[in-house]
Amino acid sequence: MALTPVQNQTPAFTAAVAAGAGAFFGLFVGTAQGSGFLGLIIGAVLLGVLGFVFTSLTAQEKPIRWAVLAVFAVAGFFVGGFPALVIGALFGWFTGWFIFWLATSRYRATLAPYLTPGQVLWHYSFRVICGAIFVFLITPILVVMPLSFNAENFFTFTPEMLRFDPEGYSLKHYRDFFTNADWQQALWNSLSIAPMATLLSVGFGTLAAIGLSQPHVPFRRAIMAILISPMIVPLIISAAGMYFFYSRIGLQGTYFGVVLAHAALGIPFVIITVTATLVGFDRSLTRAAANMGAGPVTTFFRVQMPLILPGVISGGLFAFITSFDEVVVVLFVGSAGQKTLPWQMFTGLREQISPTILAVATILVVISICLLTTVEMLRRRSERLRGMSPS
Repeated sequence: MALTPVQNQTPAFTAAVAAGAGAFFGLFVGTAQGSGFLGLIIGAVLLGVLGFVFTSLTAQEKPIRWAVLAVFAVAGFFVGGFPALVIGALFGWFTGWFIFWLATSRYRATLAPYLTPGQVLWHYSFRVICGAIFVFLITPILVVMPLSFNAENFFTFTPEMLRFDPEGYSLKHYRDFFTNADWQQALWNSLSIAPMATLLSVGFGTLAAIGLSQPHVPFRRAIMAILISPMIVPLIISAAGMYFFYSRIGLQGTYFGVVLAHAALGIPFVIITVTATLVGFDRSLTRAAANMGAGPVTTFFRVQMPLILPGVISGGLFAFITSFDEVVVVLFVGSAGQKTLPWQMFTGLREQISPTILAVATILVVISICLLTTVEMLRRRSERLRGMSPS
């Protein structure tokens, strides 16, 4: 069914919504300049006036949008130089697009025509709220990454960096990470502990998930709650408990003790992901394999494992990330010989304030993004195998 075209909005409506957006952005800009209230007022008035004027000029949308972009870019250059020019140009592009998006009612083009104004408002408000939460969560990471290229031994942006001067950027912190003996030993410890802990987590977690998925197992919910408790209980409590337990049996301060501790933290992730994969598993396949003479081990590796493999790998990746990034438990259970990369970062913050931490943090972020991307690809493959996705 084709949607009927929507008429252009009134200047008052466009001005009101644009003023709200201008107040929102003006609050942040004004706060950065020392007066959030003044920025709120200026932003609301500026975008409100532009919204009121541009509503009657929709026929000249393209040249007006270019003019707004140029004006904001020039204003940003005079206020803060080249970085402000870039920000001003981006804000000018957004302002022009947003006002004409409102004035021409393009915001309703993809929505059902029967939606009320309140439903349309909630539709976009919900997305704005989600976007604001995402920006709030991702901003600390975005700040750390450029700081890792700082040419000085500072944890702040230097004037050269703000001017995008090449002399303000350097790879010396990355060189220090790859050449410093302490950092390399910590990296080696993490790479020797995390894979072993992941193998144990995947093995025990997969077996536990398959066992608990059987309907005849008694007290399944209680056992599941106990197995995933390391994910729920505060980490400091788990670490203290492991310390007292391992010290009694002689595992405290040993490599095997740290591996077991990290495996205990990773098992809940494997159980949850494998259990979610088993929800759509067709158990008639295992019965058919048994009827044809296949034993339990053969049935598991030839029939069940290929279908639940995406969930197993996803759980293993989460277990690996948990072990690779964990610092609290290894402080309690490990010794100086098991100083992992997060432990070395913690030491660098507490004792010597080494900017190399920023480079290490950036590397860990890149690794985590690659692993999470792999998890998402495996999730989609699992849905296709289970017939939950058309492609």
